[in-house]
Amino acid sequence: MEDVLEVYTKPYDPLRPVVCLDETSRQLIGEVNTPLPMVPGKPQIYDYEYVRNGVANIFMMFEPLAARRYTAVTDTRTKIDFANCLRDLSDKYYPHVEKIVLVMDNLNTHNLSSLYEAFTPCEARRLAERFEIHYTPKHGSWLNMAEIEIGVMSRQCLKHRIPSKKVMAYQVKAWTCSRNSANMSVDWQFTTDDARIKLKHLYPKI
Repeated sequence: MEDVLEVYTKPYDPLRPVVCLDETSRQLIGEVNTPLPMVPGKPQIYDYEYVRNGVANIFMMFEPLAARRYTAVTDTRTKIDFANCLRDLSDKYYPHVEKIVLVMDNLNTHNLSSLYEAFTPCEARRLAERFEIHYTPKHGSWLNMAEIEIGVMSRQCLKHRIPSKKVMAYQVKAWTCSRNSANMSVDWQFTTDDARIKLKHLYPKI
């Protein structure tokens, strides 16, 4: 825990950006009947029946100090999907930095070994050397600021029924662009000193 909190105290370094990564799954839900439009004095009316169209996964890659986030909507969240996200971070979003300081939880796919399942050994090694990994502790994924961004996205973008991956990708992209344009970030206040007081029951008793 203190390792991640220490990362958050570092000043902004454009050559060593701190990026938080997390993902969430959302069910794709279609309408059985066309919703009735709003009329004066009445909200839009939806039928309680719906049709399930599968599940889509959303990767959130968030750089808090630059107020930038990148999102990717995928069919699954396998090691291959995770590896492709890391390649996008390395080669598409941060090609000129020295090292990407990556904060994420301990999900079984969140390992640099995933790169070797997706790419050749030479390419996997090249990508692995681009990252400095910091894991949140078990049951401590709330320390990952990407979770906060996913919460905001869920409230602002994903509350309604979304029928397909294509529609979800469009809406998530629009939300991402809007939030980036507004320079929205996270005002992180929790420090190591706070942890040692408020979470002292988690520390060994000496």
